[in-house]
Amino acid sequence: MPSRAGVSEAVRSRLWPIPMLALAVALACGIAMPELDEALGTRLPESVSSLLFGGGADAAREVLSAIAGSLITVTSLTFSLTLITLQLASSQYSPRLLRTFAADRVVQHTLALFLATFVYALTVLRTIRSNDESDDFVPQLSVTLAYLLTVLSVAALVLFLGHLVRQIRVETLLDQVRGDTIATAERVFRRRADVGAHPAMPTAESADMIESRSSGFLVEIDEDALLATATHHDIVLWVDRRVGSPLIAGVPAARCRSRSGDPLDEQTLGAVREQVSRALRTGAERTSAQDPEYGLRQLVDVVVRALSPGINDPTTAVHGLHSCTVALSHLLDYELGPQVLTDDQHRARVVVTRPTFGDLLELVCFQPRLYGADDPAVLQALMSSLRDLAWRATTPDQRATLAQQAERLRQHHGENETMDAERMDALHREVLSALERSPGPPEAGS
Repeated sequence: MPSRAGVSEAVRSRLWPIPMLALAVALACGIAMPELDEALGTRLPESVSSLLFGGGADAAREVLSAIAGSLITVTSLTFSLTLITLQLASSQYSPRLLRTFAADRVVQHTLALFLATFVYALTVLRTIRSNDESDDFVPQLSVTLAYLLTVLSVAALVLFLGHLVRQIRVETLLDQVRGDTIATAERVFRRRADVGAHPAMPTAESADMIESRSSGFLVEIDEDALLATATHHDIVLWVDRRVGSPLIAGVPAARCRSRSGDPLDEQTLGAVREQVSRALRTGAERTSAQDPEYGLRQLVDVVVRALSPGINDPTTAVHGLHSCTVALSHLLDYELGPQVLTDDQHRARVVVTRPTFGDLLELVCFQPRLYGADDPAVLQALMSSLRDLAWRATTPDQRATLAQQAERLRQHHGENETMDAERMDALHREVLSALERSPGPPEAGS
């Protein structure tokens, strides 16, 4: 079964769950409220009755018909505006940002309210009765509730339009993606201060290959299931693919061997392959449930798209680099790289491949450095980001990686004669100065 985070991400990133739930509630209320009206009859106090709908059956039908007709029109308008926003986000920023817009709670709740009001009005409309014997039935409470829902829907429409204008601003978009990236890191990684002694990394000599059973992106790794499998069969497992990596059916994605080093029999190996395949879940698209790289990928996409000749918006690119820097700065506090899972006896059982700080920094730096080569503002912003990260670096690997990226950027700048050489050299010196002031000297290599 998918993890709680995976299920939550799947529900959160789809438009339909909340509106469908609202439809069910509206249908139930549309059936129950007229029953309540009929049960109460004329027993309501005068002070309450005076506030309720006071028209006859024909007036009630007209009111409910007008509500239903107007709400379905407004709902169509809302859907249209949402689709236009999705199209704009896809073309202007990145197609990978569509999940972010689809997960917008304001959009989901607004659609839910409009559809619920429409269904409720139609359901109540069918209960109104009138005939020649003058025993009309007009559900006053129900019609009044429909009126209140309509007023609430009008207010929601105004708020929705204001929210939509704010949502398509790139600053809002970058802030949301950055927040999702940091939240994912907090779920996936452990803070360095909370990590005890590192268990020895087991060697994978003579390990058997475990092929992927399906093609797609690796969206989730069930670490508890892998640990249980390794402990039960007394083996060591290596997951060679990171979450977010593309998998192809029949291509090795993991390895295993017995802890003693003896060959595994075919029955045990078959059981292990089946259990590991179930623990490595694939999907048609990447998600942020266990993939902090995906958030950085989206931010870099915004930067690269802003640098394209068709858009040519270096200011947006600089803002995107700042968001990447904030996210990376937060990740400096976490234990990155491969994680070793141990059993109750603290024996290494599972090695899960995860991105190192060098991997994440290369993801952020490579394409902006390449596509922003002719824009001094972009390369200077990139060097400034390295300087800011250098002040926060605490481990030799982090400092070495930052020094390496700063040198690459300096060399890249040296190949471009249009750049402000003096400014870039000054920023490079600031990076080195920050690295020298952080604990320990920068080391070569990562």
